[in-house]
Amino acid sequence: MQTAIAPSLGTTWQWRGQSIYYVKAGPAQPQKPPLLLVHGFGASTDHWRKNIAELQTEFEVWAIDLLGFGRSAKPNWDYSGLLWRDQLQDFITEVIGQPVVLAGNSIGGYVVLAVAAQYPQSANGLILLNPAGPFTEVPARPQTNTVRNWVGTVARSLLLQPLPSLLLFNYLRQKSTIRKTLKKVYLDHSAITEQLVDDIHRPALDPGAAQVFAAVFKAPQGEKNDLLLNQVQCPLLMLWGEQDPWMRPRQGGALYRKHYPSLTEHYLHAGHCPHDEVPGQVNALIREWMQQHVTSPEQTH
Repeated sequence: MQTAIAPSLGTTWQWRGQSIYYVKAGPAQPQKPPLLLVHGFGASTDHWRKNIAELQTEFEVWAIDLLGFGRSAKPNWDYSGLLWRDQLQDFITEVIGQPVVLAGNSIGGYVVLAVAAQYPQSANGLILLNPAGPFTEVPARPQTNTVRNWVGTVARSLLLQPLPSLLLFNYLRQKSTIRKTLKKVYLDHSAITEQLVDDIHRPALDPGAAQVFAAVFKAPQGEKNDLLLNQVQCPLLMLWGEQDPWMRPRQGGALYRKHYPSLTEHYLHAGHCPHDEVPGQVNALIREWMQQHVTSPEQTH
């Protein structure tokens, strides 16, 4: 049974005048680069507790709450992948102080991909777990989807308005709604514990959380995944929860292989968050891959 990582182990860092929460676990490993874990939308460092508990025995492990999420500040800013990319880059430079292996789930996967691509000096390796983000190749939409596309456009424009956005946010942050959403994206429902629901629910009650939710809908689309992959210079591990209803793992995996043929990939019997649903498998694959493919700066001299 994994040991929980208590919030008291975390601390804060001031970034652009805002308090950023992070966790550090495990001793420094001169022969191994640190591992930096980045959560997905609506999650936090808590979502990595099962991974930190096990991986800290072999690696120096860091996890961070992106601005607007978890225990980090929630200012009324313009949020985007670029903002979070720069947050991670500054964290690596100012706090960790050396290149890291970046691991990200969902939107966190897109953000760590952007860091590895656009700040290659900060990345010794890259681990993507059911990552978000668009590719240039978008299949042509059949004409039968025209009405659906129109409805989607109208819905998005409504959510850009303060009142509908607030109403939706108040609905989505209810514990019952969080639990229903998790049941759609977790294959093993026994992994949906009260603690997991509480970990997602608690930050949604913070002042400013509703504004962050609304701001994300206004965020400009970042650079496409294929353009970012063309800039990546480090080893890449992809871990897919194969039953993810949001990301279409097999189609997504084919696109990543097309643009980064040297990647290592595994498909797991899990949903959108394999690191939390099957942590033992994910931890073992990360450990094995890092031993085989990732070198620290000390080993290259």
